Amino acid sequence: MIIKKQALLHALDIPVWKERIVLSDVGPQDGQVQDLPLLKKCVADCKLCPLHQTRTQTVFGVGNTKAKLMIIGEAPGFHEDQQGEPFVGRAGQLLNAMLHAIGLERSEIYIANILKCRPPENRDPLPEEVAQCTPYLKQQIALIQPTVLCAVGRIAAQYLLDSTLSLGKLRGTVHAYGEEKIPLLITYHPAYLLRNPSAKADAYRDLLLLQNLFN
Repeated sequence: MIIKKQALLHALDIPVWKERIVLSDVGPQDGQVQDLPLLKKCVADCKLCPLHQTRTQTVFGVGNTKAKLMIIGEAPGFHEDQQGEPFVGRAGQLLNAMLHAIGLERSEIYIANILKCRPPENRDPLPEEVAQCTPYLKQQIALIQPTVLCAVGRIAAQYLLDSTLSLGKLRGTVHAYGEEKIPLLITYHPAYLLRNPSAKADAYRDLLLLQNLFN
């Protein structure tokens, strides 16, 4: 009966209703989302890995959507999970100070993480979590089109470079990301610097190299 009804509607040139696609049913692998608000909605509804069961909320990203510089971290921590924004609390304050040291303000850049949900107890992301979540990050990069990337911390650096080298061996060199060969610099995560203040001098040298990429 349904088939005959649809055939009749077609014969009369009457549009046939089709089921609307719900964003939460669409994963990042289903194709490029056309703008950041839609992508953010996809992330908020995402249940592709078990982390959605323990998150308070997703942490999509924040900042200037036309930024030249995009900073990429590892995953949300406790405060980020509570507030829905990356790099808040003491680590966020230190990141702001690091940017200020090279003449940048937080409002000028865009900040995102490898994972959009907090891993329990702030553990390292699991490979399967990274595999499920990073297509969202790739789309963020494609939509924002930064001219420079900066990865903070080992997890972000190793993912973006598809490398198993230590952060120490990846620092101090301007790498290239993706087919577009976007300049990519590696430095310490602000949370690491809070625990290891002696590394701040090396981080500052990384920042000066980052600054040179804009000049």
